[in-house]
Amino acid sequence: MKKLNSITRELFPIGLGCMGMSDFYGSKATRDDSQSIETIKAALDAGINFLNTADYYGSGHNELLIREAIKNRSEKPLIAVKFGGLRTPSGGFTGVDTTPNAVKNFAAYTLTRLKVEAIDIYLPGRINPAIPIEDTVGAVADLIKEGKVKYLGLSEANADAIRKANAVHPVSVLEIEYSLATRLIEKEILPVCRELGIGIVAYGVLCRGLLSGEMTGKLEATDFRAHSPRFTGKNFEDNQKKVAVLKKLADEKGCTASQLAIAWVLNQGNDILPLVGTTKAGRLNEILEAVNIKLTAEELTTLSETFPEGSFAGERYDENQLRIVAS
Repeated sequence: MKKLNSITRELFPIGLGCMGMSDFYGSKATRDDSQSIETIKAALDAGINFLNTADYYGSGHNELLIREAIKNRSEKPLIAVKFGGLRTPSGGFTGVDTTPNAVKNFAAYTLTRLKVEAIDIYLPGRINPAIPIEDTVGAVADLIKEGKVKYLGLSEANADAIRKANAVHPVSVLEIEYSLATRLIEKEILPVCRELGIGIVAYGVLCRGLLSGEMTGKLEATDFRAHSPRFTGKNFEDNQKKVAVLKKLADEKGCTASQLAIAWVLNQGNDILPLVGTTKAGRLNEILEAVNIKLTAEELTTLSETFPEGSFAGERYDENQLRIVAS
């Protein structure tokens, strides 16, 4: 089991990221709500007890899926909810609002959609540089005092923002991208989090499917990866060569590339909880099996040295999205 420092509950070694059930990986026509609900239920039945969502995933749709999946369960999972993203009826984004009034407004709607008494972990989805992080955190601290939120989190924050936030109220977790393809947290962010006792919720451990070795490069225009530097043009071709190396190492280990990539993150510390997303219950077995893969010190070193930070081509977000990724 994992222990994210200040969070008292013991957690299954892997958490379920629910974003793809509502947004970003294709059109609405390709989604199946009943299948997504069954996937969440299957994950909970298998022991996973951490769900990751945002109120802006599908403009509330993701929270409603989770509400349906967890109803009538005597033991509820820990649910981390991001806030701040502003959406349009057509699905676009118009910015990030993390002002205190907006924070409390967002929380009111999340409590209703999830049908819970308190939000387990509440975190701004992005840091808006025009809004002092102290103001945003202060609003969440107020909600904690009111019993409407249990723990404060941050997402994609740099070391400076983490320190400023933690000075206002203890930060329990930082959600941030971390994988064999994205290791930027290791230099400064991870040491600061460990110094302050902040757990890491690692998303993108498969680099949005790239490390699975199953991507062909043919993506719907509505799939945000179709416009992401790592998944287009020569960058994608170069990255496929890197993935081929990972697949070879996985074959030698007797597992899949996905399992090896997940296992590597699992071995980076008991204070790091990797998130894995899937919309199909049938993929859960492969994901869960990664927990049982034992990597030797030599194998971990080989993986780390084969895929150092910067070894994958292209930025992880496009230019517009990078502007609001503080890390």
